Amino acid sequence: MTASTTGNVPRAAGSGLHRVTVLLYSDDITTRDAVRAAVGRRPAKDVEVVRWHECATHAAVEKAVHTDHFDMLVLDGEAAKVGGMGICRQLKNEIFDCPPVIVLTGRPQDSWLAAWSLADLAVPHPLDPIALASAVADLARTTTPVA
Repeated sequence: MTASTTGNVPRAAGSGLHRVTVLLYSDDITTRDAVRAAVGRRPAKDVEVVRWHECATHAAVEKAVHTDHFDMLVLDGEAAKVGGMGICRQLKNEIFDCPPVIVLTGRPQDSWLAAWSLADLAVPHPLDPIALASAVADLARTTTPVA
C-alpha cells in the first residue's frame, strides 16, 4: 500500500537535511506508538524527525496547534469522539498557512474522505511502515532544508 495524494504537495528544489517537528493525534496509544515506530527518527536519509508532540484529545490538538509550531500533523481519522479528518478540515479552514496534514484512514477506500478533509496525504490502516515513512518524508521535503 502506498500513501495517496489528496492535494498538491510542492517539492523543495534543493537537497539537504529536513528537520521536522510532528504533532501526532490519536486517542489510542497503540496507534501513536505504531506511527512513531513506523516513521522512526529518520524516515528518509534526508529527513529527520526532531520532535514528536502527542495528543490524545481534540482539545489538546487545538491548544498545541495554536500555541506551538509544527512542520506537519499526523491525525488518526479513526479516533473516537472527534476523528482526525474532522480536525483536519477544521484546522485547514481556521489556520492561515496550516501545516501539511497526513490522515490515517480506516481503509484505502476512505481516500475520498481524506480529500474532503483537505488532508495533504492519506495512509490507510493497517499501517504500512514504508508507506507511512514515505508520506512523512514527502511532506518533510516541502519544508526548507537545514543545511
